[in-house]
Amino acid sequence: MGFTIGGIREIRSGARRRGRSYRSSECTAVAEYTGLWGWDVVRGARAVGGACSCGRADCPAPGAHPLDFAPEIPAGATLDEVTRAWAELPGAAVMLVAGRAFDAIEVAEPTARRALARMERMGLPLGPVTATPDGRAHFFVAPGTASQLPRLLYRMGWDDPASLDLRGLGPGTYLTAPPSDLGGRGPVRWLRPPALDTAGPPEARLLLGTLAYVAHRSRAREN
Repeated sequence: MGFTIGGIREIRSGARRRGRSYRSSECTAVAEYTGLWGWDVVRGARAVGGACSCGRADCPAPGAHPLDFAPEIPAGATLDEVTRAWAELPGAAVMLVAGRAFDAIEVAEPTARRALARMERMGLPLGPVTATPDGRAHFFVAPGTASQLPRLLYRMGWDDPASLDLRGLGPGTYLTAPPSDLGGRGPVRWLRPPALDTAGPPEARLLLGTLAYVAHRSRAREN
């Protein structure tokens, strides 16, 4: 995508000129997501005391969904554009749009940590990985993975993705991203942050065998 170290420095130095407020840190993160990694971002609801900022008393996912009335911030948006958008809805959560630049494979965080260590030892290509405060993790993989996941696993000898606690997330899915919190339970964190040489998501087939094996071993331990 033509990312450069200079581009990162420009975004971060721009944030310093605007101050070190929490909002600035969010804007810096969003500008990196849109400007460096080519991801689309939406502004999401927050949860405070169990109530969702969307205003619905019966909200089914407090603090864990996009704000329907807030326009999307597209890939390529600059820090100034992001800052103006966040000024309209200060405190909004940062959410990434799945199914375009990437899909995600969701697993339990302990499984993700064991799998990551194994993958790094094997020298497998890896993209970003997040961890949520409710004990889940998301491996960013090539778009199209979510719809292909059952077939890919079947070809590898795994009949039932649900039995492995693996879930594909694609179009129509939004992931809360660092530095935002998820549903008032705490912040989402990077287990493996995006980097210039890893921001492009890998093909799922390169990781799936190891991830499925570790997930199977993890479930066997639990039982």
